[in-house]
Amino acid sequence: MSEERNLQAERHHVEGTVSALLFRNEENGYTVLKLNCGERGDVTAVGCMPGVTPGEILELEGSWGRHPAYGEQFKADVIVRRMPVGERAIYEYLASGAVKGIRAGLARQIVTKFGADALEIIEKEPEKLIQLRGVSPKRAKAIGEAFREQMGMRRLTDFLGEHQLPLSAAAPLYRRFGDLTVQVIEDNPYVLADRSLDISFDQVDALAIQLGVPGDDPQRIEAALMFELDHNSDNGHVFLPQNKLLAATSALIHVEGDCLEKGLDTLIERGEVVREAIAGVTACYPAGLYGAECYVAMRIGEMCRSELMPPKNLDALVDRIQREQGIVYAQQQRRAVELAASRQVMLLTGGPGTGKTTSLRGVLALFEYLGLETSLAAPTGRAAKRMSETCGKEAQTIHRLLETKLDPFTGQLAFTRNQDDPLAADAVIVDETSMVDVSLMAALLAALRGDCRLVLVGDPDQLPSVGPGNVLDHLLRSGVVPAVTLTEIFRQARQSAIVMNAHGVNQGRTPELTNQGKDFFYMRRKDPARAVETIVELCQTRLPKGMGIPSDQIQVLSPTRRRGAGTATLNRALQAALNPPAPDKKERVFGQFVFREGDRVMQVKNNYDLFWENPETGETDLGVFNGDIGIVLEVEAGGITVSFDGRLVVYPPELLSELELAYAVTVHKAQGSEYRGVVLSVCDVPPTLLTRGVLYTAITRARELFVVVGDGDLLAKMTSNDRQTRRYSALRTRLLQELGAG
Repeated sequence: MSEERNLQAERHHVEGTVSALLFRNEENGYTVLKLNCGERGDVTAVGCMPGVTPGEILELEGSWGRHPAYGEQFKADVIVRRMPVGERAIYEYLASGAVKGIRAGLARQIVTKFGADALEIIEKEPEKLIQLRGVSPKRAKAIGEAFREQMGMRRLTDFLGEHQLPLSAAAPLYRRFGDLTVQVIEDNPYVLADRSLDISFDQVDALAIQLGVPGDDPQRIEAALMFELDHNSDNGHVFLPQNKLLAATSALIHVEGDCLEKGLDTLIERGEVVREAIAGVTACYPAGLYGAECYVAMRIGEMCRSELMPPKNLDALVDRIQREQGIVYAQQQRRAVELAASRQVMLLTGGPGTGKTTSLRGVLALFEYLGLETSLAAPTGRAAKRMSETCGKEAQTIHRLLETKLDPFTGQLAFTRNQDDPLAADAVIVDETSMVDVSLMAALLAALRGDCRLVLVGDPDQLPSVGPGNVLDHLLRSGVVPAVTLTEIFRQARQSAIVMNAHGVNQGRTPELTNQGKDFFYMRRKDPARAVETIVELCQTRLPKGMGIPSDQIQVLSPTRRRGAGTATLNRALQAALNPPAPDKKERVFGQFVFREGDRVMQVKNNYDLFWENPETGETDLGVFNGDIGIVLEVEAGGITVSFDGRLVVYPPELLSELELAYAVTVHKAQGSEYRGVVLSVCDVPPTLLTRGVLYTAITRARELFVVVGDGDLLAKMTSNDRQTRRYSALRTRLLQELGAG
């Protein structure tokens, strides 16, 4: 164990007066400051300390660390703030510049005039400051407003700390409610249940009970109903049937009776929930998802009705594209290129080895010949990078294409590109569409001009999007969206056991486990500990030496995070083998993880406010997204620097919860990515994850080599289990209604 890790494991206390602010992130409150600790001298302290100003007295609890450039620093995670008491202390506080508009001369006047009551006068009766030399009514008002803001933030952080709530919520809460934030929370603690604040409903509910909110209080019931809708949208549901919503809410807060239905009626009246009978159920939608689903159906319906005039020389044009690309299209591939010439929207689907990429390149070439400005996009950075490589044209993530931004007041995602400021593109091609949820699809469609063409490419047999809905599947199954489904497996692809086993699994055939192929292997290990040992050996030595695939180009997958051979255990073992501790490698302990320089890590939530820069290109932007994988370059007391394919991101300590080790990731997290080598751990897997979709998605992540380590009987169970968890969504029904086909 390194010296730094030992330092971080010990708890310490420091106390002193803030002498200087060195850095503050106004968005999240992360602060670096100098603390005068008397005889001990100045201490550099870092942590989430929103609103702290010079002159304040702080008591900090935390741990010591060493910054390679700035030396010893104190990482504070418990903060107690004290305002100065007594005339001398108040003078020093005001003279330090702690309150905007007050310097030493005015500070002396204030304390001389008002004595120990000076701070109360500034906050509650600032108009009295006009009695002092040089203070106009306008200046007095400005000083009072600045001090009230400071005190409001202070009371808020004190309140959050007292109730063991994350201080990172202070800055966004104060931006939303200002000086009245604590009063707003006390009046309705459930404002803290807003998803953007990352406070669990259990924490909010416990606070409400402490504050005396009755169990059947309408605010509690309404918040619980919204929590259930939001929670289930995280599980892929666009709506919940009313009976299921009421039952789940009753189980959550142990309340029954008419009060639940009254609460739901109130949310509907306020427009936060939409209730509609559709697809045979009484559906209850969060208003945003209702709008997204209806909008997708409406826009896709409009595009389906639009037939374009294909060029008169289409056959000759397709022949020319074939010659230039050095291929002869199969019938389905040619059909895809021709369909793109006459329809405003189309689907292009198919499994591995069926020529999706060739068809996609043909469509892109057609659009270029037609003089269309075409944008390429994909849901993830890795998928966009692969699309760029295969198409020979830059592709972007959908979020970047739409120019993502975060509303600082609401904390909600917004896009610069929308109906009012659409994309300039004449055509947009989206790959890996199975990963696109209904909200993102609505945002994309809103950003397209009325005559813009749209080609959606994907594999509907892969796992559906992490977010709500199952857009590609519903569009395809509606039967009304122009589509080409590629089914022919080409000769070269038939030589790959990866491709053939993927298609076999999709058709219900258990993979061949005879190890007769050159790219698909099985190693029987029923004991989880033995499976982990084998996987480490494969990644560390056997595959790099025997197959020529370096460890950093091998991705370990597992259906599950937990249990003996899940990603949590695998990550610890792989980190110890592939990136062990060393004197020249700094590391940082955070929760269950040790982040070490050289580690492979993954961003596990969308963060639209993280700044990144590419030193090689000079490019800068905001946004790091769920599933992005990078390498830890530097570990410092003030944060961790991660490279995502050359894009450098600095994570302050309070954002480390958004990172996980990524030597092993779940199959769900690997969607949209492709790796030279994949090792799949299938050992001691929960029954709910033993599905055909999980196995098929895992196999199709591998480009050159796929190795299964585990229990072959579980592979058979996965293959035979074609049961898909039902997602409550009515997109297919709405689209059929839109086109008069339902």
